[in-house]
Amino acid sequence: MPSRRERANAIRALSMDAVQKANSGHPGAPMGMADIAEVLWCDYLKHNPSDPQWADRDRFVLSNGHGSMLIYSLLHLTGYDLSIDDLKSFRQLHSKTPGHPELGYAPGVETTTGPLGQGIANAVGMAVAEKIMAAQFNRDGHSIVDHFTYVFLGDGCMMEGLSHEVCSLAGTLGLNKLIAFYDDNGISIDGEVHGWFTDDTPKRFEAYGWQVIRNVDGHDAEEIKMALETARKSDQPTLICCKTVIGFGSPNKQGKEESHGSALGEEEIALTRAALNWSHGPFEIPADIYAEWDARPAGAQAQDQWNVRFAAYAEAYPELAAEFKRRMAGELPADFSEKASAFIREVAGKGETIASRKASQNCLNAFGPLLPELLGGSADLAGSNLTLWKGVKPVVAEDASGNYMYYGVREFGMSAMMNGIALHGGLIPYGATFLMFMEYARNAVRMSALMRQRVIYVFTHDSIGLGEDGPTHQPVEQLASLRMTPNLDTWRPADTVESAVAWKHAVERKDGPSALIFSRQNLPYHIRDNETEAAIARGGYILKGCAGEPELILIATGSEVGLAVQAYDKLTAEGRQVRVVSMPCTSLFEVQDAAWKQHVLPLEVSARIAIEAAHADYWYKYVGLEGRVIGMTTYGESAPAAQLFEHFGFTLDNILAVADELLED
Repeated sequence: MPSRRERANAIRALSMDAVQKANSGHPGAPMGMADIAEVLWCDYLKHNPSDPQWADRDRFVLSNGHGSMLIYSLLHLTGYDLSIDDLKSFRQLHSKTPGHPELGYAPGVETTTGPLGQGIANAVGMAVAEKIMAAQFNRDGHSIVDHFTYVFLGDGCMMEGLSHEVCSLAGTLGLNKLIAFYDDNGISIDGEVHGWFTDDTPKRFEAYGWQVIRNVDGHDAEEIKMALETARKSDQPTLICCKTVIGFGSPNKQGKEESHGSALGEEEIALTRAALNWSHGPFEIPADIYAEWDARPAGAQAQDQWNVRFAAYAEAYPELAAEFKRRMAGELPADFSEKASAFIREVAGKGETIASRKASQNCLNAFGPLLPELLGGSADLAGSNLTLWKGVKPVVAEDASGNYMYYGVREFGMSAMMNGIALHGGLIPYGATFLMFMEYARNAVRMSALMRQRVIYVFTHDSIGLGEDGPTHQPVEQLASLRMTPNLDTWRPADTVESAVAWKHAVERKDGPSALIFSRQNLPYHIRDNETEAAIARGGYILKGCAGEPELILIATGSEVGLAVQAYDKLTAEGRQVRVVSMPCTSLFEVQDAAWKQHVLPLEVSARIAIEAAHADYWYKYVGLEGRVIGMTTYGESAPAAQLFEHFGFTLDNILAVADELLED
């Protein structure tokens, strides 16, 4: 029977061979963490390679994602649908083994990691989701949600500020099912980290409220097992600090930065094989080692046992069981769409003039009771973002059965945690901050889009209209940045109806995130035709327009739609043929068919003005060379909102002047 070290050496051999074949990658971390991985995956991890999406599986996250050959080796060895040929195609075009773990390529990869710190943040989100789902669904004698979240992380993750945000909150929330292995090898790409990283990491995590297990020999299976046994019994999240040697087994490169981010080289690999007593050729794994690693029989047995428990649960609590299955499948309540559309019609009937952030809160009060899976939150500022609704119950360490997270001033942490929550399943997370402070969260927003997760971002105080707080708080370039993010739907509603349609679409969307951009100031209600929801859901539509072909098209979003309508009324009274196009979501407009685009923005009409209190450059693709953009080209100023709009040219008089110039031309 192969020894533990032989099983771990299989990881080392596959990792160095794949990196060598690709002539690209990071062999050091997989070789250094192989012994830890062998203990966790062979003795503790609850998973079924034949059903990677089993609801009650343990989650495993490789936060130091540059060491991706570690997880690819583990998935291959334990029996997932990841062949030896897939490993040979490491880092090649269209392979299942990209340079960093990517969601949706290899089965068993729970999240995309690579940007350091985000993996541990995702893991915290997964652990939060597990705790919430357990509190909401488990009953006495029936634990259908009962799994751990394990995460590997290295010095780079520890240095990223994001890890401070999420690990602090993990301790506060008492996430005892979260177990992190810190690969303390003292090496980063630049060399030995003691020159720039001298934190007392154990003390830091103890201060957060974590259980810390210090000085574990990361190459001693018994020490690793003892640490895991202790961690699994804790009522706190646990950090297991493992001392390891990067590139373990390489005679000349172990313990050095040379093994971190480049192939070892054929000569060094030969020496490493000899040092490890590994006599097999490249990508060769003996049958007896494969047999020892194969997790399919044990995984199937574990899932079968869970199925029996779930059947008993379903008999005792049939409605809860059906609800659990619905939510884990990502399906909305059957009547949600109909009731949401009825609410939109109700909103249209009221015709309220309110801030769109208030309209957003009204949507939450309407949709929240329909969606038990909705998990709200805000990075502080809840009173300004208006993310609290009447049915809110906070999630706290003592009672996680609620539906709202107080994230504190942690925009990046909130957003990356929401990715983990969405990835876990069973919950639809939304989280809020001011639009300006999206910048703190930018990389996590990008990861939501990259992974196509149903995450809803609520960004309020959307322009210079927030007023006196000044340019540090007034967004200018953020809307353009969000709109240019692939897979992200960015909405900037003009009134209560567009706000409700935006919320409904964001909730119903399964294939990616949405950013909902709301105003601080009141916005007027706009009268539309009978196809309100259908037209708005196309992203851009005719709000007001002449019967025939217009002379001039005014395109606007958000608060500036009101200005466009004022200009329309004035110009129409003068006998001009004018159209107002509201474009709350450009990404949806872009995917409409040519007929709709021609209907809204006929190519024959070159006289166009785009009006938005955000960066002007984004709009030139809609107005062309002959059109004009009234937008921002500088940062804002500190002053009351009305003065700022006048100062920067967002006035009826300025729009009319630009319109006259265009029409004369």
